[in-house]
Amino acid sequence: MNIASFIARKILFRSSTSHRISKPISIFNIIGIAISFLVMFISISVVVGFKQEIKHKVSGFATDIVINNYDANYSYETKPITISSYDINQLQKIKGIRNIQLYATKPGIIKAQTTLHGVVLKGVYKDFDWSFLKRNMVEGSPLALNDSTKSNQIVISKKISQLLQLKIGDPVYLYFIQNPPRMRKFKVCGIYETMLEDFDNMFVFVDLRHVQKLNDWQSNQISGYEINIHNFDSVNNIKQQIFSMVGSKFQTDGTKLKVTTVIERYPYIFDWIGLFNTNLWVILLLMMIISGFNIISGLLVLILERIHMIGILKAIGFFDANIRKIFIYLSFVYIFVGLFIGNILSLLLYYFQNKYHFVHLDKVSYYIDYVPMKIELWQVLLLNGAVVFITILFLLIPSTLISKIEPVKAIKFD
Repeated sequence: MNIASFIARKILFRSSTSHRISKPISIFNIIGIAISFLVMFISISVVVGFKQEIKHKVSGFATDIVINNYDANYSYETKPITISSYDINQLQKIKGIRNIQLYATKPGIIKAQTTLHGVVLKGVYKDFDWSFLKRNMVEGSPLALNDSTKSNQIVISKKISQLLQLKIGDPVYLYFIQNPPRMRKFKVCGIYETMLEDFDNMFVFVDLRHVQKLNDWQSNQISGYEINIHNFDSVNNIKQQIFSMVGSKFQTDGTKLKVTTVIERYPYIFDWIGLFNTNLWVILLLMMIISGFNIISGLLVLILERIHMIGILKAIGFFDANIRKIFIYLSFVYIFVGLFIGNILSLLLYYFQNKYHFVHLDKVSYYIDYVPMKIELWQVLLLNGAVVFITILFLLIPSTLISKIEPVKAIKFD
């Protein structure tokens, strides 16, 4: 039998009126470890969930990779490129690409009654991936596109619909400042809301052929290709493959193509969410230190309350290492009880927040109206392991006090 663990169990389960201080302090230590773990769990899951949610929103709306004309024009009044079936077929062979779609843009002014609002008309074709917008469609449906007829439908954002007081089925007029000025009439078929203010304030979706006509382009001319990929983490690698295929040579019409990722087109958003990592490490470090000091204080109280016992054990021949094990075993109990409670509370909070979204955010500031939480099993296990490892290191500090206790003085201590 391990005598150190035997004595630790006796201390743990035997109630004694002479040790009234250590019991409440031990309870506070357990609560402190549980709360520290809960805060760390929340920090990791919120940062991971928030970053993932924003990435999915931005890449879902703006697509992962865009191929367009290589010119100095960064406006939405783009120079056209010619559709190349060969390039599309070659791009589809790249592993990791999920979808390739055509698009064209045209700035304009949308009018309803007496209200005007500047927008970007985004023309899409039947190959357009509506999955993201369908998930964010608050009313109506996507454009009904086919080869035979040009659709006069339009999908607008909830922000624009509220500004212009539009609803499904309402007519809307778009004006384009060019020579000669032009006007188009559309019918609202869908209303979306991504909560990405930069997009919701600006983009409306129409049939690609309207934009081609407004720009005086041929049927084989577009603003560019939008490419969706399966794994966002591989976006830079796939971009390099695309560039080596289409960006490093001139097209048949003499144009050169530019390949950009969503990270390069919206750096301010990705730089912003990148700052979350710094905040996360600061919180984790502080909580680890708090957990460590909790366990140090608890162990010191246990040692001080049992100096008499330590003196007797030393007098009968116990080594310092064996006595140290007794108190480390006791501390392990408090650590694992605290972690157990912390894990239960964390998982309950994780479940209810993801199911009911009871903690809300300002969608204008954070691009989402609730606090998202996302964490993997390996991250939970790693967090538990890190807490145990750090607290073990902290336990070495007060446990060295045992070697300084003299048996004669300790036995007389009361």
